[in-house]
Amino acid sequence: MKKTKLALGVTTALFAIAAATIAPEAAAHASTKAHKHAPKKAVQTVETHTSSFSHTSSSNAKVDALEAQLQSMQAEIRSLRAAQGRPVVDPDTAKVQELDQWMNSVKAEGTSKKGAKDNMVFFRGGYGHNNDQRGGTLDPTGTAGGFGGALPGAIGDRDAWYAGAGFDFNINDNLFGMMNNTEVLGELMFDYKQLGERKLNGLNPAITGALIEQLAGTGIGVNAQTATVNALTLAASPKIKFFKGSNFRPWLIPAGMEITVISPPSDAITVLNPGMMFGAGADYKIWKDIYAGADVRYHHSFDNVDGVNPDGITAGGYLGLGF
Repeated sequence: MKKTKLALGVTTALFAIAAATIAPEAAAHASTKAHKHAPKKAVQTVETHTSSFSHTSSSNAKVDALEAQLQSMQAEIRSLRAAQGRPVVDPDTAKVQELDQWMNSVKAEGTSKKGAKDNMVFFRGGYGHNNDQRGGTLDPTGTAGGFGGALPGAIGDRDAWYAGAGFDFNINDNLFGMMNNTEVLGELMFDYKQLGERKLNGLNPAITGALIEQLAGTGIGVNAQTATVNALTLAASPKIKFFKGSNFRPWLIPAGMEITVISPPSDAITVLNPGMMFGAGADYKIWKDIYAGADVRYHHSFDNVDGVNPDGITAGGYLGLGF
């Protein structure tokens, strides 16, 4: 509105200036005509007409310039009136609004990242089964009592229960650009597996009783203690987890590195056996950052441990906590 009033005032002033300029020119033109009818010399008449023509041309040029200026002002006035119906946006205000939107988006993104918990610690347990019998140890008493390294029989346990824990660490959220909403994680895990209850440490009850009787009073002891048949597994594996952002998350382990520690040791007193692990499973968010899941894993060793083969499967459930 202020610009419109200013433009109208300028236009009015220009009209006044034009009128003041044109009036003397018209008076001069009338005076020239009167002089033409008066009896004067021919030379004076020619000079008067020449002066009048020059003055008139100059006045017409000024009028044309004023008319052009007036037309320009009228066009500007029309554009200002048309702009009155549209909201006027200040450039500074627009910049402030843009900055506010950017800040809000950054805050929202930061909140979502802060709230996202892609790592997990889990506690697992279930059933295990070995492909082969656990394997036994030779009589550790050697030739004592004439039993000459007798083999009391293999430890025949194949079924087991296990318990363990592990960590999942987020590495990538889109399978390195190949699949959206598909996480790549690194899993570190350990399991304790126990086969059977207790077995004699290399001797059956008959041999133990006979040895104790024959060696009575000689001061030679007989190893009659019992031993728990078990194994400890340490594994590090890549894990691919699907459907990021949903409550239900299936996953798989294509292949992982695993080391098995067996007890009792093999006949050659070997306890370590390297191998591989493959697995698949799924978990479900039951409340906030608490997950319940189930998995199946196959454990494969590159070779037996001096007669002991720990290959087999484990299947069970786990409880996870996101962090």
